[in-house]
Amino acid sequence: MARFRVVRLLQRFDQRFVWAAFMLVNGFLTIGLLAGMAVVSGTPLVFPSLGATAFLFFFDPIAPSATPRHAVIGHAIGICCGYMVLTLLGLQHAGSAMTVGVTVPHALAAALSLGATGALMILLRAAHPPGGATTLIVSLGAMTHPTQLVLIEVAVAVLALQAIAINRLAGLDYPPWAHRKPPGSAQVERTG
Repeated sequence: MARFRVVRLLQRFDQRFVWAAFMLVNGFLTIGLLAGMAVVSGTPLVFPSLGATAFLFFFDPIAPSATPRHAVIGHAIGICCGYMVLTLLGLQHAGSAMTVGVTVPHALAAALSLGATGALMILLRAAHPPGGATTLIVSLGAMTHPTQLVLIEVAVAVLALQAIAINRLAGLDYPPWAHRKPPGSAQVERTG
């Protein structure tokens, strides 16, 4: 099977349009598949921070924050910190801040969970900005049931596997931490 070579397209066409097309197609395919799985299974496999992860995977796939490792660990940190703060403040059954309004405990939960998430990502060398959004989803009460929290990580893992397959098929050296250099492979530099 011949691979679709993004590198060749980047050499022949305006980089901005090549990356825009790559993002359009792959964002649609990956989130579309997860959304379809969510409809069929009746589970929340699509949530706001997943879109930001998909954007990183397909707009800047060679960035450290766009590696599957950073994504999986970053979202896991966000889930853990969000749930821990939610529990410490007794907000598990308080309702989502989006429906009941932001209370002082909700505001404190958001601030504490985001601070803890950022600090742990730095300490664990797994910075993934969408994980900060995930911690807010949890700490503000939008997704709090343990099953939902597991599904967040399942969706991130499925998206990461899709990113590995798609980016490799596109001829990109992905994930960058794998240090693979197949014959004829080129590193892609991003502009803009």
